[in-house]
Amino acid sequence: MVALHPDENATTRPFGRTPTPVIWRAMLAIDQGVVNLAGRLRVTGGVPRTLRDRPLLMAANHIGVFDAFVLMAACRRIGLAPRFLLAGGLLDAPVLGKALKASGHLRVDRGSASAVEQFADAVREMRTTRAPIIVYPEGRISHDPGLWPERGKTGAARLALAADVPVVPISQWGAHEAVYWGTETVKGLADIVPLARSGFTSPLRRPTFRVHFGAPVDLAEFSASRPGDGVRAHAKIMRAITDGLVPLRRGEPDVPRFHDPTRPTDTRSPWRPAPR
Repeated sequence: MVALHPDENATTRPFGRTPTPVIWRAMLAIDQGVVNLAGRLRVTGGVPRTLRDRPLLMAANHIGVFDAFVLMAACRRIGLAPRFLLAGGLLDAPVLGKALKASGHLRVDRGSASAVEQFADAVREMRTTRAPIIVYPEGRISHDPGLWPERGKTGAARLALAADVPVVPISQWGAHEAVYWGTETVKGLADIVPLARSGFTSPLRRPTFRVHFGAPVDLAEFSASRPGDGVRAHAKIMRAITDGLVPLRRGEPDVPRFHDPTRPTDTRSPWRPAPR
């Protein structure tokens, strides 16, 4: 079990030598203010100095629509300006998409004819970028009743192996309390109301957002060319994320105390720790 001490090794540092687009710096600063307004941020762990200003993949669990904002604020607190591996739909949005493209985020379109080509592009980008890339291995917000990580997909592990870059697991808890899950797709105003209502009350409730940066996952035993190693590397990454999550949600080992009536609970996590 990981011992956690709030904000230990999580001091604010400059972004380092990696050039950060001005628009992304501005978005990160605004995000920090939004997160501080919505709740209390507690960051533990950190990223070793030897892994800064070099290619790095950071893999996080996905617990709610607000957790990306919390991750951005947590990274900013420890002096990192990460990019995300984003679905094409976000990058194609009229205004936000242009800002995200200018910020240097990577694109992925799951299941599309260009997915293989995009993976190759992502591998090349990962080998050369000096900004850390955040990815959600689960691919969606967890549907597990206890909000433990879902089985997920092997894409992040395969990307790390193919690009030969280190992986830092990020575990987070509490962001699900800021804004309701809502719905998979927003089709009208009625789908936005639950999100808006819960989001507006978050500053009054002041939930605590806990983020832990774990030790790098050792993937030296795996190879990008060996069949099955992508699955095994993925499992090792997901277990590291889960191990870091356990102490963050101490007192909530079964189901979250915060009840979100909109979140589906139709899957079971294979990574959930056995009851003690």
